[in-house]
Amino acid sequence: MKQNNSAIVYASIAVLSWSTVATAFKIALMHLTHFGMLLIASCTALALFITLLTIRKKWHLVISLSGRKWLYYALLGLLNPVGYYLVLFKAYDLLPAQIAQPVNYIWPIMLLILLALFTHHPIPSSKYIGMFISLLGVTLISWGTGYSGKETISYYGLLLALLSALLWAIYWMIQNKQKEKTDSCVALFVSFLFGTVYLLVASYGMVPMAFTIEGILSGIYIGGFEMGIPFICFGIAMRRASNPALINQLCYLAPFLSLFFISVILNEQITLTTYAGLTLIVSGIIFNQYLIPSGKAIRNRMNKVLNEYK
Repeated sequence: MKQNNSAIVYASIAVLSWSTVATAFKIALMHLTHFGMLLIASCTALALFITLLTIRKKWHLVISLSGRKWLYYALLGLLNPVGYYLVLFKAYDLLPAQIAQPVNYIWPIMLLILLALFTHHPIPSSKYIGMFISLLGVTLISWGTGYSGKETISYYGLLLALLSALLWAIYWMIQNKQKEKTDSCVALFVSFLFGTVYLLVASYGMVPMAFTIEGILSGIYIGGFEMGIPFICFGIAMRRASNPALINQLCYLAPFLSLFFISVILNEQITLTTYAGLTLIVSGIIFNQYLIPSGKAIRNRMNKVLNEYK
């Protein structure tokens, strides 16, 4: 019982963290470029993973990584954190948070399509219902055109939000294809080590960036509460829970809580189309993941990847 209670506490910390980051992104972008924001956040996440490896005494796992693994994570670091977050943060720069956040949440649908393409398991016809429901939600949000219908939506920003979802799905599909699994803390550390180095090298070729206290603090918050702490907490929750599926489902609260913070802190007037669209997106994902009895091979792969993500 105590294990289950602690699992719920850790899962709640993760969900609450994820629900605040869309608001944090917009605040950070008031003071930083999307590149500067990622640079600070990536450095923060790297410091967090270094601390975690030290506390858990897992440095021997890092040292024992093969040269092939180091090369693998050197390439993976280009995808996460560099490629994915640069695209995501630029999308937030161009879109209201209430649009960028739900559209990015479409990534499990992208993952379903990718798994079907690359594992040669056809998508069961019934799963197209869930996909259609989620895509209908994206369309509905896009038609909402932001705060009150008076602003026109940036379709370039919308494409970037969709691309970020695709990149995130690709990242987890690649991770899932590993034959020899690496400890999750080690994998995150090495990926962010390379990603941070890439960002630091790239920064030398750019115009010097001005960092304000507000910008630095917001970037640190994003590094901790988007890239680090929630992944650690949810991993602990999944290990301690007697019913991991229940813990897994708590994640679906995050986008709805996120709209609350967006409304209260950013003062965005959340449109009815945003609420309806997000409900459709989440409903389509839940429909495909939990309510479809067919397509066992793809469903098992989906659940495996989603559980590792959490």
